[in-house]
Amino acid sequence: MPSPSSGSPSVLRAAHTPWETPLTLPTMSNTHDRHRRYRVTNRYLEADGQPVLPVSGELHYSRVPRARWEERLRLMKAGGITVVATYAFWIHHEQTEGKVRFDGGLDVGAFVRLCAETGLDVVLRIGPWCHGEVRNGGFPDWVQEAPVQHRTNDPAYLELVKGWFGHLGEELHQLTGPDTNVMGIQLENELYDQPGHFVELKKLARNAGLTAPIWTATAWGGADLPAGEVLPLFGGYGDGFWVDADAPWDPTFREHYFFSHVWDDPGIGADIREFVGNGAGDAGSAGGGTGAAAPAPRTPSVLFPPATCELAGGMATAYQRRPWPQGLDVAAVAHNKIGNGSAWQGYYMFAGGMNPSDGLQESQDTGYPNDLPRFDYDFHAPIGASGRLAASFAALRKQHAFLAAFGDRLAQMPSSLPGALPHGIEDTTTLRWALRSDGTAGFVFITWHQPHVPLPTYHDARFEVALDAGPVTFPGQPVDIPAGTVAHWPVNLEVAGVTIAWATASPLTFLEPSAEDPDSLPTLVLAAEPGIPVELCFAAGTEVHGAGGSDAAGSYRIHGNEPVVATARYGDARLDILVLPAEVVDTAWVLGSPARRELVLSSDPVWLDGSGNLAGRSRATSEVLRYRPGARSFEPAATLPVLPAAATVDVAAEPVKAAGPIPATYGSSANRAAAPDPAVITELAEAHRLPLPGQALAGGHTELEIHWAGDVARLLVDGAVVADRFWDGSPWVLNVSDAGIGPGADVTLEILPLSPEAKVGLPAEAQRRREASQGDLAALDSVRLVGWTAWREAPAT
Repeated sequence: MPSPSSGSPSVLRAAHTPWETPLTLPTMSNTHDRHRRYRVTNRYLEADGQPVLPVSGELHYSRVPRARWEERLRLMKAGGITVVATYAFWIHHEQTEGKVRFDGGLDVGAFVRLCAETGLDVVLRIGPWCHGEVRNGGFPDWVQEAPVQHRTNDPAYLELVKGWFGHLGEELHQLTGPDTNVMGIQLENELYDQPGHFVELKKLARNAGLTAPIWTATAWGGADLPAGEVLPLFGGYGDGFWVDADAPWDPTFREHYFFSHVWDDPGIGADIREFVGNGAGDAGSAGGGTGAAAPAPRTPSVLFPPATCELAGGMATAYQRRPWPQGLDVAAVAHNKIGNGSAWQGYYMFAGGMNPSDGLQESQDTGYPNDLPRFDYDFHAPIGASGRLAASFAALRKQHAFLAAFGDRLAQMPSSLPGALPHGIEDTTTLRWALRSDGTAGFVFITWHQPHVPLPTYHDARFEVALDAGPVTFPGQPVDIPAGTVAHWPVNLEVAGVTIAWATASPLTFLEPSAEDPDSLPTLVLAAEPGIPVELCFAAGTEVHGAGGSDAAGSYRIHGNEPVVATARYGDARLDILVLPAEVVDTAWVLGSPARRELVLSSDPVWLDGSGNLAGRSRATSEVLRYRPGARSFEPAATLPVLPAAATVDVAAEPVKAAGPIPATYGSSANRAAAPDPAVITELAEAHRLPLPGQALAGGHTELEIHWAGDVARLLVDGAVVADRFWDGSPWVLNVSDAGIGPGADVTLEILPLSPEAKVGLPAEAQRRREASQGDLAALDSVRLVGWTAWREAPAT
């Protein structure tokens, strides 16, 4: 392999390897629990009779105000999510035995119906033990304290579960079954040695009227699952809160930044298994298996394809360790799983939230080693608790658009690893890539990014992909691959009768010609990679016209930092190829159905409303461009504000109380620092009054954005604590309406300083600020109200 610093070119080789076993149909969804739309094979899932690669994203309905459900769901769909996964937390519904609530934000039936109206399918994670960083893993206190053997087939425990499942069955009557949008039900969570218990839970769920074509269970940590009864699902986190505060970047996290056929994940929540028996944490990492002695099978089960339910959408923040994954960190792990052969991309979390009331968080007080915030569950998710989008949203949206357009082909392509693999997790010189192909065509997946340990530019990359008809070598000239590259390049990709032999740009989507526009052609949209020239090679006999030009080797090069279109003709087939420059890709949204996809450019959130028209919100005047295939250009979309423009104003905080002397520790459990009690924060935190102008609170979506430093912050409204946050260097963003802030409210911000001696692990930038501080760290850098203007598409005239 060429070293990143040497200029000696060497071809990177991989060969297509066919499926190891023939296509088979398990009884699940084929004989039992047949569904009108979904079924599963040992290679892939099918929807409506076609192979499909679903994309599921976690949103907890009980952690998001009901008034926000629809916008969150439409944003998720606009981001490429096709399935919403949600926990039903028992403790949220029945804190007191016999007093069961399904009203307001706890109305799970209404949530499932709204998902259906939005065009989203659902996976219900019904527990009864869920975790989700919730008190008792989701057991109400009265269940936790019951004299039963929890999470076993103890008849007394099963009787309690029967009651809970019965309540869910009543609420979800006729909302699960063969003609519904509930495509999956997860039983339990991270249960490792009770295969018979899954069988009993499945019986109880069925008896309660709950059913789905696909029953799932988490399989990481070497879980012993009943064969054929549940589809094993895996996870992948590049960092986690559950390792020690001063631990280096753990190998179980690092391995996710390598391509591999190892799906098990021994690191997820391993720290709490001894505390809760068979249970473990929700967030974690997977084993990449780099440098393994023997190759791993590409599917972890002979009955089912490799599938995930907990790829890192972000990471929860514990008191003792506070990771902050960045957008590329999240995108790289997800991209690797696709290259590894994933048949189902599932994220935890995709939309963050807040606990519905105080005292429902995981904590050392309830036997866990980690203290979580009492309210905050933002998770640094692609959609934050306030509804603001993180950088990961755009990075994942690009992948999901690709899966929506080409997932039917990709699902039928097994994964093959290159002949030369990295030598271990310390290897920063061997390019990380993989091939998915069917022997005729395929995609080369490249992920040259990892956090914490920077990668250099990989020089002089050139690939040789051995397919059934012979090798395909590309590009024409070796290219340098900058650090941060996340790409999937096509090989022998046929679109509308035109074949692209190879390209150094990633397919984003495919647009069908518009019946309303007779001049439009089918359009392949490619996304350029930062720092990599766009070069395309077509099948012999193809004519290409438009922007760019051919070189001596016959390939076609496209330059520039604006979208450009070339037209390819092969016989009677014609195809437009729209290339989006890297500077534009993060603003690209692919909306609508496969038969009528739209390509839109917008820096702010945009989605389709219930009528199929554009809608969204923006910080200023909306700037939305819609691609018109017939004109081969982007044109402004006509929009109208729904509410008056909301103001964005700076807030001059008024100090009202100085901080007291801060101890080095507030206690610990299992070598994990304990969070301070609420009374300690009241006593020792500095306090600031936030005079919020009433006129700035009148908009439909207004955020309170706080830039601060310290240990723990709390927000009080009229004297009551409504939100909290552990500092990790990120801004704290809250929706003012969700926090109960209205005109005339008395709003106070408390900041508890961070002791230099506290055993708290921080991201690198936050740690540098901590080390630069003289003594205890506490600062309020800025506060502002950020107003968003809701808009909708103007009616056609």
